Amino acid sequence: MRARHGGIAAPHYRRQPESNPVSFKELLESWRATAAAPRSASTFAVHLPLDEAAQLAALAEMFPGRSPEQLITELLGAALKELAAAMPYVAGKRVISTDEQGDPLYEDVGPTPRFMALTRAHRRGLVAGDAGGSRAPRGAAGGARAAGKSARRRRRS
Repeated sequence: MRARHGGIAAPHYRRQPESNPVSFKELLESWRATAAAPRSASTFAVHLPLDEAAQLAALAEMFPGRSPEQLITELLGAALKELAAAMPYVAGKRVISTDEQGDPLYEDVGPTPRFMALTRAHRRGLVAGDAGGSRAPRGAAGGARAAGKSARRRRRS
C-alpha cells in the first residue's frame, strides 16, 4: 500500500491473473500492525450515505490509530485494486508473445490497458504537482494501442 500516491496505484502496478488483490482481511491486519503511508496533498470531499458513515465511524473507533480520512483512503485503495483485478481480459487479434509452451499470447483490448495507461498519466500529473492532475491529456492514454506492453498473459479462448 505504500506505493500509492493519493489513492492511485503506482505505475509499476500491473494486474497479474495469478495474483490476488489486497483482501479486506489483509487490510484489517495492516491497520492493526502498521502506521499509514504518507499521502498526496490532493483531497476529495465526499458525502457518505448514512450506513457507510456509521460503518466508518465504527472502524475509526475500533482502530483509534487511524483517522476516518486514512480509513477511507486505504479502503478506496483496496477497492480500486479489486476493481482493476475484476476488469475483463478481452483477447485482441494481435499476438504479442508466446508462453512457455509456445502458445500465442494475445494483446488485451479490454478496459484494463486503458485504465492502467490513464492511471500512469494521472499519476505523472500528480507527482509533477499539476493542479489539474486529475485530467490527463486526451492522447496520453493511447487506448487499446498502449495495451501491447501491459497486456495480460492469457491465451485466447
